[in-house]
Amino acid sequence: MSKKLAIIATKGTLDWGYPPFILASTAAALGYDVQIFFTFYGLQLLKKNLNLQVSPLGNPGMPMPFPVPVLMQALPGMQAMMTSMMKKKMADKGVADLAELRELCQEADVKFIACQMTVDLFEMDTKDFIGDVEYAGAAMFFDFAGDADICLYI
Repeated sequence: MSKKLAIIATKGTLDWGYPPFILASTAAALGYDVQIFFTFYGLQLLKKNLNLQVSPLGNPGMPMPFPVPVLMQALPGMQAMMTSMMKKKMADKGVADLAELRELCQEADVKFIACQMTVDLFEMDTKDFIGDVEYAGAAMFFDFAGDADICLYI
C-alpha cells in the first residue's frame, strides 16, 4: 500500500500556484497516491488559461531586485511588472512553468478535485477548466485525506 498525500490548494496567484504542483508531482514520483482539493481562489489553478499574476502588495516576503516602497506597489502596472519579473527569473533558473507542472501532475495520476460548492458559489463555468478534474464536496476529499500520511494546506 502506497503512502498518501492530501493537499488543499486555496490560492490562485502565480507564486502560490507552484507549491501544490511541485509537492504533488514530487510525491507522485516517489510513489505516493496524491490528491489536490482546489477550493476558493485555488480554482484559478485549474483554468485552461493560466493567466495568473503575482501580487507583491499582498506578499511582504517577496524578494525584490530593488527596494520598492509599499505605496509604489499599489500603482497601476506594478502587478504586471512584478509578474513579468517573476516569470523571467523562473525561466532564467530553469523552473518549469505552471502549465507544465500541472500537466506533469496529471501524467503522474495526481487526482484534481474542484470544490463543487465554490464552483457554484462563484458561478464558474466548468468549460473554463482543464479536463480530468473531478467536481465534489469537501466530504469526498476528507474520505481520502482522513487516511493520508501527509496533509498540507496551501
